[in-house]
Amino acid sequence: MKNQKTLSARQIKEETVKTLAEKIKKAKTLVFADYHGLTALQISDLRRKIKAAGGELVVTKNTLMARALESNQLPDTSNQLTGPTASIFAYEDEIAPLKVTADSAKTLGSPKFKFGFFGRDFIDMTSVELLAKIPSRPELNAQVVGTLSSPIYNFVYVLWANIRNLVSVFDQLSKKGV
Repeated sequence: MKNQKTLSARQIKEETVKTLAEKIKKAKTLVFADYHGLTALQISDLRRKIKAAGGELVVTKNTLMARALESNQLPDTSNQLTGPTASIFAYEDEIAPLKVTADSAKTLGSPKFKFGFFGRDFIDMTSVELLAKIPSRPELNAQVVGTLSSPIYNFVYVLWANIRNLVSVFDQLSKKGV
């Protein structure tokens, strides 16, 4: 035990900033939310749901997050990083972790979005809330398939109706003996 190297507080902070900077670089979307009012159990449950949606929820010091943002050449948002702030990283789907967070906010009343980054673009609280309302990727795919298949289905139905009418005419003629 005596041979173990202990890290100073400064080294721990530097490692934390480095880790956060890597997460920021890897994330497709990064959003910050005020989690004031949530219990540790609720935060843990939200963290689990966000992870299942392909994201990650991290709670860290605002000053360390500001340094990590700065190291990724993102706009200075240190004046907006105040109070209890949770960072929500979306790695796979850009919107799914935001939807999970928004759903949690509906039921629990918290967390409340502050701002975020979509790619490298700054987005304000209103834009984050709008992103969270976009249907999920599978829902959008289903809408596209439905939109594309509807005219084809209608066309086939019209052609089938004409053939059915022609068969009906031949049936009537055969019953008359013509």
